[in-house]
Amino acid sequence: MKVLLIGSGGREHAIARQLSTSPRLTQLFIAPGNPGTAQYGQNVSIADTDIDQLVRFSQTESIDLVMVGPEAPLVLGLVDRLDALGIHVVGPNREAAQLEGSKRWAKDKMQKYGIPTAKYASFTELELAVAYIRNENQYPIVIKADGLAAGKGVVIAASEADAIQALKECMVDKKFNDAGNTVVIEQFLVGEEASVFAFTDGKTVLPMVAAQDHKAIYDGDKGPNTGGMGAYSPAPVVTDAVMQKIVDRAFIPLVDGFRSDGITYKGIIFAGLMIHDGEPYVIEYNARFGDPETQVVLPRLQTDLLDVLIAVATGTLDQIQLQWDSNSTVCVVIASEGYPGDYEKGIPIEGLDFLFNPNTWVIHAGTRKNAAGAIETNGGRVLGVVASSSALETAIKEAYIGVDQIKFKGKYSRRDIGAKGL
Repeated sequence: MKVLLIGSGGREHAIARQLSTSPRLTQLFIAPGNPGTAQYGQNVSIADTDIDQLVRFSQTESIDLVMVGPEAPLVLGLVDRLDALGIHVVGPNREAAQLEGSKRWAKDKMQKYGIPTAKYASFTELELAVAYIRNENQYPIVIKADGLAAGKGVVIAASEADAIQALKECMVDKKFNDAGNTVVIEQFLVGEEASVFAFTDGKTVLPMVAAQDHKAIYDGDKGPNTGGMGAYSPAPVVTDAVMQKIVDRAFIPLVDGFRSDGITYKGIIFAGLMIHDGEPYVIEYNARFGDPETQVVLPRLQTDLLDVLIAVATGTLDQIQLQWDSNSTVCVVIASEGYPGDYEKGIPIEGLDFLFNPNTWVIHAGTRKNAAGAIETNGGRVLGVVASSSALETAIKEAYIGVDQIKFKGKYSRRDIGAKGL
């Protein structure tokens, strides 16, 4: 089976790694890919937002299945184009992808379907948004850009001044371009965060094992939010009882609600959750695998991932049973100095060829090959070191041994990834 995987980050490296173990896979293309994905398939120099070229390549190469990694091509309608040509694809269509593409649309759907989430209001005018904040007068309060902002469009404001500044950055300064034309203001939820993915073909929902991401840049969850500085799985806060509530309250009502509204949703649902006293609340949904959670969830999947994706695309997910191993998996992200702000690219990386433990491996995220064929930095989140062990404490230790082997100027990692799980 010929598969086209779209994307170029750590998530796509992790997906490529998992797909490569399938006996049904005959050829894997990754567009555009990175030096890590090239270990498992053929990189193709097509941007993940170049919809015309992606469609043309899928036709020319007679691709059997397309797996969409990032959110942008979903929101741009790639799935609609492929569906129209009869090419099997994993990912929601343009309408359904608004689940991630518009936070206001998503919150309106959650309210309609009775899904537990934070109180919210949305605004397109700064003056009305400021008036709402002053009327609520409860801090911290959450300010979100409505559209896609690469995981960075959320500010937890500790005061009225912070909230107004965040609103101005979104609506006046256009920090997130058009994504901030509309803002969603939410009540701050208290508890412990967790991430749970689910496969769905629009009828059946199969949840995956839980993970916990570390969004803030600094240890102790301090500093600005990032795309994610590390993750681990399983997340002890998601007990069997909590997982059942997540399925019953966050996944099934969403899929059933979409179907009743005539919306087709096939692909991955990512529920970002706050767990408080054993009760789950949806912070937000994403329409694809999360990064870096994918790096710790997929290695635990014992079922053939390609079989699952085919079932999602063909509406036969009810015939699949997911099997998971019991290991703990940890991913520590290595970032560029300055991230999530400005950072330098093109810095040489050393130490990628360490081989001290077969249960530890490197995931490429923001890397590239230079003219001499050497690996250098090409993003804010550069690499992830993943370790798997029967004990979380051992997985954490082994991951950090790997992190310390890798060298480049200005490299930065949090040193407390997975500590909550202990």
